[in-house]
Amino acid sequence: MNKAITDGVVFMPPEFANGLGVWSSQDGTPGQDTYAGAANAALVPADADFGGCLELLKTQSLQKLRYMGETPILPGCYLRVTARVKAMSGNFPNVRIAGWAGAPGGSHVGGLIEVGPTETLSTYGDIVTVSAIVGSGSRGGVDMKWGETPVFGHFGLDLTGPNGGVIRIDDIQIEDITSAFLRDMMDWVDVKDFGAIGDGVADDSAAFAAADAAANGRRVLVSNGTYKLNNHVTFNNPVRFSGTVIVPDAIRLILTKNFDLPTYINAFGDEKRALEKALQALYNYSDHETLDLGGRRIELDGPIDVHAAVGNKNSFEVRRVIRNGQFNVVANSNWNTDVVTSTASYSTGSAKTLSNVANIANIAVGSLVTGNGVGREVYVRARNIGAGTLTLSQPLYDAVGTQTYTFKRFKYVLDFSGFTKMSRVNIVDVEFQCNGIASAIMIPKDGNLFRLRNSYVVRPKDRCVTSIGIGCQGLQLDGNQFMSNEQSARAQDRTSIVFNVNKNDTKIRGNQAVKFGHFGIMHGSTHLINENHWYQGDTESNGIRQAGIVLTAVNMVCAITGNYIDNSFIELTNEHDADPNLGVAFTFGGVTISGNNFICINCAPWFNWIVVTPYGSGHSLHGFHVRNNVFRALNGAITRVDHVDTTHADLNYGAFRNVTFEGNTYNNVSEQTQSPVTLTHNQNSDQQNWTIDFAPFLPFKGEARTATSLIADGMIRSGASTRISGMPYINKQIGPNKSEIRVNWPTACRGKILVTTRVDNPV
Repeated sequence: MNKAITDGVVFMPPEFANGLGVWSSQDGTPGQDTYAGAANAALVPADADFGGCLELLKTQSLQKLRYMGETPILPGCYLRVTARVKAMSGNFPNVRIAGWAGAPGGSHVGGLIEVGPTETLSTYGDIVTVSAIVGSGSRGGVDMKWGETPVFGHFGLDLTGPNGGVIRIDDIQIEDITSAFLRDMMDWVDVKDFGAIGDGVADDSAAFAAADAAANGRRVLVSNGTYKLNNHVTFNNPVRFSGTVIVPDAIRLILTKNFDLPTYINAFGDEKRALEKALQALYNYSDHETLDLGGRRIELDGPIDVHAAVGNKNSFEVRRVIRNGQFNVVANSNWNTDVVTSTASYSTGSAKTLSNVANIANIAVGSLVTGNGVGREVYVRARNIGAGTLTLSQPLYDAVGTQTYTFKRFKYVLDFSGFTKMSRVNIVDVEFQCNGIASAIMIPKDGNLFRLRNSYVVRPKDRCVTSIGIGCQGLQLDGNQFMSNEQSARAQDRTSIVFNVNKNDTKIRGNQAVKFGHFGIMHGSTHLINENHWYQGDTESNGIRQAGIVLTAVNMVCAITGNYIDNSFIELTNEHDADPNLGVAFTFGGVTISGNNFICINCAPWFNWIVVTPYGSGHSLHGFHVRNNVFRALNGAITRVDHVDTTHADLNYGAFRNVTFEGNTYNNVSEQTQSPVTLTHNQNSDQQNWTIDFAPFLPFKGEARTATSLIADGMIRSGASTRISGMPYINKQIGPNKSEIRVNWPTACRGKILVTTRVDNPV
């Protein structure tokens, strides 16, 4: 910054050789005395040291020399006034730079310092330089701090001390030295001014730390270059990167004042590396709980192993948030699914362990396990190579002995599975553009309250959110949209899954999922599944549909409320039970399905919305309620809404307890399930035993186990129109399917009755 150069401002006074008529012996204002023709002043044309100069005899106690031109004083501009003098004869005076501050209109601005430091001459012929800096700002090194009022000054020098001395004065210099104050004037400091090299070889950690210490609230500039950091660096001031940094994996770069991904991208010059280092900082610094992705689209050519990126922690249970950005997956072999086949042995005595595992070193933690007797969404949670064992996320229902298993390790954009325990992870307002190449999120093996909110997962190859352990405890999926990569596939051919759960207390709320194989595979209990819309249809006539929600534990304590269940069904199974026969454990139940909209389009007539699939014998229903739902079939009717899949086993229908289907609305459903159900029976001929079949109505085609009321609608009479007043009795569970009620009268009679029956024992 130099106004003389950039704006053409003239600061420099004329040489003495041009005449003394512009040099005042007073303050320099118009009309004052000048040194032109003065008896104590003379021009020296050829001094050996100065060339042309002014020779002056000191005759006054305060001898003044002022340039009468108005030197401009500009805000933010700093001037240095310099004079070189030497004593020639007589007494030695004192010399100082001096000035006169002028306001707009020419008046004097009082109360200001108008002199610089004093120098005393002591040897004839020795050149002494005197200078002073004048400017508007109160900065270190400024001698005359004039503020904003003065707009010009008359500058020169003062001679003080004894009279009678003769001195010579070289031409006075006035120059713009604002550049000397730029470091204080600008809001940044440059790391190179503190010793940073930026050659990618030298360790610049100390220089970075020194620059940050000197910034004192200003921004630190990492100017062009490549800076190697071999030690942790924490910036306590804002930082701007024009250059880039390279650091070993274990070294942390902490940006406390602008902790966001765009700044890390500027720092590292590579989006994936920047994300890894930003995550490392997020989990190693207490002053920030949120990593703002800055709305950036981040191109990823491989998974982000969050545990490896953080590097120094196996567990973390303090709330952290990743928000506001988009991950875009770029095709690369790094995303390829690792597939391993291997023999292993299984025993129900160690229900979550595979032993004698061949080729175990090649089986990755987080692999999906498939094989005979393996339920859906069983993963490798841990691996012990020395012992040859794998720990599984769930037991196997029918795999005792030795067989061949297949292990598939899907690749995830954000993979947290390396942590032994991690809680309170929040991912908010983030879009995962998986492009049919990658899955989205694998959550930690253990922990609680993992939350994905207001986010989008678009075209995942295999999975959206995967739990390989119990890190899904309290999982919250809120307000997300999931769009599959299998839009054009038939429903029965789709294999992708939105999420799975192994533990308890999840909240699945307000999500939309389109055309996945399954919406959720859920073990554990005490789940809330509210106000979601999952759509799994296709355009195939008489199309087959798959389960949307699969509940894989008995007695789930689960509420499914207010959802839009579209071209899919709810399935209850116990496929994650090493001994799926009933024994003395709980049976299916603890489920309330209420206030939902069930829709199917172009479905085969045998399609059902609620299916129970027991994997072992002896099971029944206990505490199962379907209330106030709307069931509607379009483009074709279906037979009924409920079904028992007996592929593995059937239910014990004689043990149903506390099962209700009531208040539901049915459209294009032939057999409308109800329990309790009230039927009207008209007996037109005299019979002593009246038989009523409730089969089309009883849930899951169960048994007529309880008759709760019998009301005569009009007179019950014999053939002679004699009133029958005797009390009838009832036989339950009559007929080949035990779905009939028999009303037994004292004598043959006819009439009309209303009978209410339940499929269960309500107590």
